[in-house]
Amino acid sequence: MQDNFIQYIYLVLIILGLVMLANRMKLAYPIILVLGGLALSFTDGFSKLTIDPELIFFIFLPPLLYEAAWQVSWKQFWKWRRVIMSFAFPIVILTSCVVAFASYVFIPGFTLALGFLLGGIVSPPDAISATTIMRQVKAPKSLVSIAEGESLLNDASSLIVFRFALAAVITGQFHFKQAAISFFLVIIMGALIGLAIGLVIYYIHRYLIRSSSVEIVLTLVTPYLMYYFAEHFHFSGVLAVVSGGLFLSGRRQSMLNYRSRVQGINVWVNLVFVLNGLIFLFIGLQLPSIVNQLGETSLTKAIGYGLAISFVLIIARFLCTFGAALFTRFISRFIKVADANPGWKGPIILGWGGMRGVVSLAMALSIPLFINAQTFPYRNLILFITFIVILVTLVFQGLTLPWVIRKVKLEDRYNPIPEQEQELIIQKKIAKVSLQLLDEKYDGERKQNDHLNILSSRLRTEVSFFQQDLKELSNSTDNTLIKFQRIYLELLEGQRHMLEEMNHKDEFDEDLIRKYLALIDLEELKTREKLLQEI
Repeated sequence: MQDNFIQYIYLVLIILGLVMLANRMKLAYPIILVLGGLALSFTDGFSKLTIDPELIFFIFLPPLLYEAAWQVSWKQFWKWRRVIMSFAFPIVILTSCVVAFASYVFIPGFTLALGFLLGGIVSPPDAISATTIMRQVKAPKSLVSIAEGESLLNDASSLIVFRFALAAVITGQFHFKQAAISFFLVIIMGALIGLAIGLVIYYIHRYLIRSSSVEIVLTLVTPYLMYYFAEHFHFSGVLAVVSGGLFLSGRRQSMLNYRSRVQGINVWVNLVFVLNGLIFLFIGLQLPSIVNQLGETSLTKAIGYGLAISFVLIIARFLCTFGAALFTRFISRFIKVADANPGWKGPIILGWGGMRGVVSLAMALSIPLFINAQTFPYRNLILFITFIVILVTLVFQGLTLPWVIRKVKLEDRYNPIPEQEQELIIQKKIAKVSLQLLDEKYDGERKQNDHLNILSSRLRTEVSFFQQDLKELSNSTDNTLIKFQRIYLELLEGQRHMLEEMNHKDEFDEDLIRKYLALIDLEELKTREKLLQEI
């Protein structure tokens, strides 16, 4: 037990080192982690580590899905709902069909049922890598929102296809009508269970809890409750977590107090970082055990099958993304859509961003070893093909996606006001409404209270300051704002050094010093984010 725990501590340290390397190389960290895990798989210390599929599905998947649902913009999700739904359901199903027939043709002895099983496994893209890369190269937010929305739902559709295909392989029968009814039942009931549990959790947060620590721990338990109850009744645990997470995320302001919101974000960001790191490292670590299980199929042939299926997947996703764009143009004649003319640039980026990840590997590993007292047909080959698909799409497409985004040069046509200008307008309006409240409600008290007078003067200065910034934005050659922010960062550093010197003196309370250091850190964070937007 102790040895296993220490081994996982080493893995976390390795993850930290690889992520630092990825940041230095300006690459998406999932790519480096997979390659790092691949290298570790040839060492004696880590070559025997294996993934338990139930561990992935129950321990890793619920919190990752819940955090993604919590972070996604409901406004953007609803705006691009038709595109997201088409990517998450029809495209996943079409991709599964293409892979099923391709594998039936390419691989000797493969049945269509096995083909659909493989198609369900490799059809869902992993959006963590794609969205990480898109943010690094500042891709339009519309594409990031579509990729995030797709990632929330495509795992559910692929898992449903996988279950039906697995049942067909085991029983040797497939009833389309029954499968179609079950498909919609699994989706609808999974979403309803998630919403029901989300409603209960909302009222617990709203009316029963007064402790931030209890609230944060309850948010950690919530996705497991949603996933477990949905899966217990054989419905979609993934959709339960997604629907419940979206429901609660839109009510965070009324559900959580300010301290829980601030502290909870820090807890979740770091938890998800570690879970994602372990998952991508585990993918690379599986190579030796998968190769050893190939059995009669030669390694050369298995690699050839994997590369062929990878090529089919890439082409199929391109065809589907362009098909979705063409269908959007056609349907815009009859209904209102977010973008009646998507063009060709967005489909190229979304098509090339179809990288596969850990859910595919977990599904492949969950294939039973035996059916009806006989070895499951082609199980080891399916595992190996899945690994090759993940490796090819994640590494090859992941490394080239930034180049594709830069070459395509897609501009964000959907935000009428630039983000930097939006931020200044928001800050100006916050200062204005505060000043208006002071003038209308506390004008008499302000004359007798120096603190309110100082606050009023500061707010007036801020309104004038933000107005000047808005004017400077229209002049691209004027860099006075950038100069100001750099000088302001230097001032903050001076304040930090002064507080650290004061902390060495016995007469000052260290908790108070830390409070003001934290305020300076928040101010530096805001300033640096503004500076990055302007450079």
